[in-house]
Amino acid sequence: MLDMRQAQQILKAAELIHSERIVKKTIQHLAGDITRVLSQQQPLVLCVMGGAVVFTGQLLPQLRFPLDFDYLHLTRYDKKMTGGEVHWLAEPKETMRDRVVLVLDDILDEGITLAAIRDKVLEKGAKAFYSAVLTEKETGKPKPFKADFVGLTVPDRYVFGFGMDIHGLWRNLPAIYAVKD
Repeated sequence: MLDMRQAQQILKAAELIHSERIVKKTIQHLAGDITRVLSQQQPLVLCVMGGAVVFTGQLLPQLRFPLDFDYLHLTRYDKKMTGGEVHWLAEPKETMRDRVVLVLDDILDEGITLAAIRDKVLEKGAKAFYSAVLTEKETGKPKPFKADFVGLTVPDRYVFGFGMDIHGLWRNLPAIYAVKD
C-alpha cells in the first residue's frame, strides 16, 4: 500500500489526458447515443465493478427510460499495473435469459475482459449484448472485442482517474490522467 506522499507524487507526475469538463460532456453524448438505441428495450444494465462505478453513477441518471440494474465483478489487474488472467468475483443475480443486456465498463484496453463478459452474458441466454465504455485505449493492436458505445480514447499508457485506479488509488479523480512514459 502506498503512503500519502507516494500517492500525491503519482498524481503530480502524471499528465492530464481528459479534463473533468470533457468527461462530463462525453457522458452526456454517450447517454444520448444509448438512449437512441436502447430506450424502447428496457435493458438489463450491468456495471463492471469496481472501475465502472463512477462512470455508471454519472451515466444512469441521464438514461431517461426504464431499465433494470445489476453488477458483475471480475478482474485482470488486482491493483497491479499489468493484466493477467480473468478472475470472476461476482456474477449478476438478475436473469439474462431473453434480455437485452448493456454492460458498462471504464476502459476497453486489450478487450480480453469485455470479451469474457460478452461470452458469459450470451451463454446465460441474453438475446442481445451491448457495451459502453468510457474510454478505449489506442493500443495499435487487434482486439477480440469492439464496444458499441465509446466515449473517449486514451493513449497506450497506464491511465487512472474517474473510476480507474493506479495501485488501488485515485479512482475518485474527476478527470483522466496518464502515467508519463
